[in-house]
Amino acid sequence: MTDKSMTPEEVVAQLHSGMTIGIGGWGSRRKPMALVRALLRSEITDLTVISYGGPDVGLLAAAGRIRRLVAPFATLDSIPLEPHFRAARERAAFTLTELDEAMFMWGLHAAANRLPFLPVRAGLGSDVMRVNPELRTVTSPYDDGEELVAVPALRMDAALVHLNRADRLGNAQYLGPDPYFDDLFCEAADAAYVSCEQLVETAELAKSGPAQSLLVSRHSVTGVVETPNGAHFTSCVPDYDRDEAFQKLYATTPWTEFADRFLSGAGEHDYQLAVRTWHEEQQ
Repeated sequence: MTDKSMTPEEVVAQLHSGMTIGIGGWGSRRKPMALVRALLRSEITDLTVISYGGPDVGLLAAAGRIRRLVAPFATLDSIPLEPHFRAARERAAFTLTELDEAMFMWGLHAAANRLPFLPVRAGLGSDVMRVNPELRTVTSPYDDGEELVAVPALRMDAALVHLNRADRLGNAQYLGPDPYFDDLFCEAADAAYVSCEQLVETAELAKSGPAQSLLVSRHSVTGVVETPNGAHFTSCVPDYDRDEAFQKLYATTPWTEFADRFLSGAGEHDYQLAVRTWHEEQQ
């Protein structure tokens, strides 16, 4: 068996400018934020990002790292529209391919199964087809002759996801209410990196939750990173909820001011310390 444990910096060292990177989680829920912050500390840019967008998209967009975004939305959940995503779109900072949520999911399925596309009904009759003129339709070869949308596979060079627990082999477990398609992100990518709240022995995974909670299998994982509080400021239930006060600060603070205070350190420890200091100041 292979020990796949890595640091955030070692993960980023495997990435390079121009890549297509998928980011798991959903909105402002269980995002691999420590890995995103490590990416921001690098010089990597010109990225195609595939994501059920949240602050991962906002941070990368504000820092000018995205060339193209493929997403069904970009939200902070309790704040409906991700403000840094919105600002970047208003200044036409990147190209956006906006897909219906179901179309996005089937694009992940197609990539995970190494298919060029999958046919779906989602998107028919909507403006998704108008704003994405590159999308095509196909006709069923059977007697029904139904016209369907041919959703292209969302293949990725690398995927970044965050789960509650993992072992050093790359098996990973979610303990919250929703898998957020993180397994599909891993399977749809050429390389997948899983950050987690805690690295445990393999036997402990079976004790922590039901079999279906063992979402990600080692066969689809390239590296695993222990990053306690690594989804902050997004939620990672049951380990912790979203840091709503800090999220509001992020959403209302000019980017340069926010980045200077919270993202200019040498590593994740500096970020976590800056957050704790800010919270202490609010008391």
